[in-house]
Amino acid sequence: MAGKLNKILNLVSNMGLRYVGFRVQHELMRRSGLLKKKFPAAPPFVQYLTLNDWKQQPVKFFFSDKESLNFPRNPDATLKERYEQVKEGKLLLFNSTLVNLGKNYDWVSNPDSGYKYDINKHWTEIPDYSKEAGDIKYVWEKSRFSYLYDIIRYDYHFGKDCSEMVFNDIVSWIDSNPVNCGPNYRCSQEMSLRVLNWTFALNYYRNSPALTDTVFNKMQYAIYWHMHHVYNNINFSRIAVRNNHAITETLTLYLAGLLYPTMPGADVWKKKGKAWFEQEVAYQVYEDGTYLQFSMNYHRVVGQLLTWGITIADQNKERFSDVVYSRAKRSFLFLRTCMVDETGYLPNYGANDGALFFRLSNADYRDYRPQLQALAAVIGTEAKFTSSNEDSLWYGVFENARKTWQPPQGIHSFPHGGYYIIREPETLTFIKCGSYKDRPSQADNLHIDIWHKGENLLPDAGSYKYNTDDATIRYFSGTHSHNTVMLGDKDQMQKGGRFIWYYWTQARNAELKETDTEYVFEGAISAFTYLAAGIVHNRKITKQKGRPQWVVADEIANLPTGTAMNQVWHLPPGADKKVSITAKDKEGKAIPAKVQEGWFSSMYGKKEKDIEYIMGSSGNSITTAITIK
Repeated sequence: MAGKLNKILNLVSNMGLRYVGFRVQHELMRRSGLLKKKFPAAPPFVQYLTLNDWKQQPVKFFFSDKESLNFPRNPDATLKERYEQVKEGKLLLFNSTLVNLGKNYDWVSNPDSGYKYDINKHWTEIPDYSKEAGDIKYVWEKSRFSYLYDIIRYDYHFGKDCSEMVFNDIVSWIDSNPVNCGPNYRCSQEMSLRVLNWTFALNYYRNSPALTDTVFNKMQYAIYWHMHHVYNNINFSRIAVRNNHAITETLTLYLAGLLYPTMPGADVWKKKGKAWFEQEVAYQVYEDGTYLQFSMNYHRVVGQLLTWGITIADQNKERFSDVVYSRAKRSFLFLRTCMVDETGYLPNYGANDGALFFRLSNADYRDYRPQLQALAAVIGTEAKFTSSNEDSLWYGVFENARKTWQPPQGIHSFPHGGYYIIREPETLTFIKCGSYKDRPSQADNLHIDIWHKGENLLPDAGSYKYNTDDATIRYFSGTHSHNTVMLGDKDQMQKGGRFIWYYWTQARNAELKETDTEYVFEGAISAFTYLAAGIVHNRKITKQKGRPQWVVADEIANLPTGTAMNQVWHLPPGADKKVSITAKDKEGKAIPAKVQEGWFSSMYGKKEKDIEYIMGSSGNSITTAITIK
């Protein structure tokens, strides 16, 4: 009983009374049926906007229509293959796994579990996860409509008219998903993305004969009720979730109000959406450009949303508060600093659900160059990524660049987010050491990522799935999947349900400096405090300049008696032939490595084997030398 009470008190301390109060109120409204009344199921059709009136609106999108685009066409085989897959009913889920959903997909069946949701159930009656239904993200993935970019890009580069295919899919979705019913009305962010992606298609195919009054009438009805839902449920994202969901939804309210100004409530969506978006960016993107979700991919998501928002506002002679532009610039600088030049990859760090909302190039999902090039152009910078400009061309921002920026070699510190990076011509060393004032998703403090000649030889193991069995969730979100230290088999923080951690780790100090011959990081975190008070993990990392050699010295202060200290290292298959890892204890005695099979997930929903080295000691100190052969 005392343990449960301590968890509750810790949760309140971490998340705040506003969060707890809202969650209690929201649950009471859901159980009482009041929430259901707030979101009417299958409301009668109303024509809020005609096709002709929409076409006459003076507001501007990235481009006026398909015919106005004139950047170079590149009809390559990769794009054609992706288009043919979509045409045959196959979809690359989470930019990772190709699944055959069929040409007549019903929009509510989970291809992973086989479960079919009841389309007549109100969204408040549908859980995000159940053992029977499985991971709801598998249902949301196609309904997000991000795959439309493969069709539209094929249309443009190959000179084909795919408008009928696009609008048939959109109408099929609308006819199959009654408003506020079924799994696809469960998440306001998914609804926001659907509106943005439909809006892109509407503007591209503005002059197509396939865009009939009948098609547009269905779309304007669905768009209105999507935004009605998002607006009336916005506090869930802004209070209970407060991450990229809130940025997506507030921006979409602003853009929908701007781009569909005659819809009922559009002026309120626009005004409040803009103000909320500015507040969320100011809160969520820290002053040094790091991001409160502690995730590279979710930071890219925010970068794409900033690109959309700033560009469309600029097209319509509007402006956000200065903080939006400042945080957009600093986001670019941070992400670019973490990027490996050879591939455009960043560390596989933090929660990663495979999201790439607006895929406007053929680049690999892990390659951030197209999105960073576009974000750079929006803030007036040129990132100089060869052949990574297509995103910028679609947004019409490629000519915005006024100067170039490349991260200098040497040390880079981002103390607000707790990231420390050493850049050299052949290596990138990425270190996490931070304090959490916002909810962490992974127990990964003092993790180190090592890259050599573009290859990630000591990686983060990734996320795999958010909704699966508890042991697998704990492995990937927990300390075991990171290159840091565990006490026995215990995580740095205590795992709660779903996305909750108790007893957040906090940095006590962190500093990255250099001498004539070395780079030296020294950091310490308060961790494992649910096991005993006063436990501190100290880590010192010494990197030899110009040589692929690191020494990592770990020490645990106030280690509980009888508790083993386990240093964990992850290597991709085959890397054990390239990397030497040797350890010794406090007395200088060699510690043999326990080599075992581990897991790695570079993409959401895909689990691969990796190699784990466990350096165990009954003492409180381990020093490890890492050399790339």
